[in-house]
Amino acid sequence: MAQVTLRNVTKRFGNFTAVRNVTLEIQDGELMVLVGPSGCGKTTLLRMIAGLEDVTEGEIRIGDRLVNDVPPRDRDIAMVFQNYALYPHMSVYDNIAFGLKLRKVPRREIDRRVRQVAELLGIADKLRSKPKELSGGQRQRVAVGRAIVREPQVFLFDEPLSNLDAKLRVHMRAELQELHRKLQTTTIYVTHDQVEAMTLGQRVAVLRDGVLQQVDTPKRLYDRPANVFVAGFIGSPAMNFLPGRLGEEGGGLVAQGPGFRLELPEPAAERASGSVGREIWVGIRPEHLKPAAPAPEDDPCTLRVRVRVVEPLGSELIIHGDLEGGNQEIVAKLDPEVSVAVGEELRLAPLPEKIHLFDKESERSLLLGEEKGEPVAAS
Repeated sequence: MAQVTLRNVTKRFGNFTAVRNVTLEIQDGELMVLVGPSGCGKTTLLRMIAGLEDVTEGEIRIGDRLVNDVPPRDRDIAMVFQNYALYPHMSVYDNIAFGLKLRKVPRREIDRRVRQVAELLGIADKLRSKPKELSGGQRQRVAVGRAIVREPQVFLFDEPLSNLDAKLRVHMRAELQELHRKLQTTTIYVTHDQVEAMTLGQRVAVLRDGVLQQVDTPKRLYDRPANVFVAGFIGSPAMNFLPGRLGEEGGGLVAQGPGFRLELPEPAAERASGSVGREIWVGIRPEHLKPAAPAPEDDPCTLRVRVRVVEPLGSELIIHGDLEGGNQEIVAKLDPEVSVAVGEELRLAPLPEKIHLFDKESERSLLLGEEKGEPVAAS
C-alpha cells in the first residue's frame, strides 16, 4: 500500500486542457472517489496515475517514488476497466492468473493466490467457467479478482459498475466497500454517478472541466458545498437555486428575491455578514422543504408554489412547481402521505439551518469559514 500524491498535474491534448493544475493527496489505504460529469477529466487523471497518459506538467508520486516517466507495468498498480477486458477463450482461473503468469510467479503461488481471491469474491465455483457463461456481476468480480491477485500498492477503478443494471450496481457497491475494508489497499475510483461516489468514497474529489472543485467527506460535500456547481451536482433531486440579494433588517440578515424573503439563522447570518448588499443565489435542497405550518397567507418566510408535476415514488413524493411571483421552478421532496394535486398551490417552508448562500458572481459559498477542516475548494 502507498500514498498517491498529485502536485499541480496538468494534461493537454493540443490546445485543449483536459486536466488543469490538480493537486491531491490520497492517503495510504484510503478509498478516494473522483466524480464529475462526462468530460470533466476524471478518467484522464486516473490514466495519468496508471501511466497510460503522459503528464504535461506537474508530478505524480506513488509512495515516495516519482512515477511520471515510469512505465505502467512498473508502477505496482492494478486497474479495473469499465468493460471488464476479460479474455473470452480463457477460463476464470486463467483470466485471474494471467498477470501472475506474465511475471513468472511460481505455479504453486499462483494457484494459492487465485483460489484465495476466488473465495474472497464468491466465485470459487466458477474457476473453470468461461466469461460467456457468467452474469455481469460475476464477470465484474473476475475483473476485480485479476487486480487483487497481483497484490498491488494501488487499485484504480474506471467506472467499473456502469454496465450493470441498477439493482446489481447497489449490490456490487456494497461488495466493493466490504472488499476495501478487508484489503485496506489504497484505491482510486472514478464515476460520473454522484450516488455511487457518496456511498463508496471515504473522501470524494469533485471535478468540473478539468478543475478540482472540492475534496471532502461525502457528508461535508452534502452539508457544506464550496460552490454552486458542487451544491447542484451532489444530491438528488438537485438543489433549488433562487436569485436574490442579501440584506440587513431588524439587526439580522435576510435573503430575499422575487417570490421569497427568508430570515437567516444566527450561524449563517454571522458567516455571511460581510456580504450584505451582494447579489446571491439561495440554495435549498428539495428534502429541506416542508409543508408550511398554519400562518398568515402573506407570510414572506414561506414559498408559494403552484404544482405542475407530482411524482409518487412510494417512500417519498417529488413535487415540481413554479414559485409564485418568482418565475422560478421549485422541486420538493415530501413525505408520501402529503396530499397534493397538480394545479394546487402548496406553501412550503425551508428549514432555516439548511439554507445555503452563494455569491452570484463568483458562485462561491458565503457560509464557509476559515477554521481548520473547512473543505478544499477550487481557486
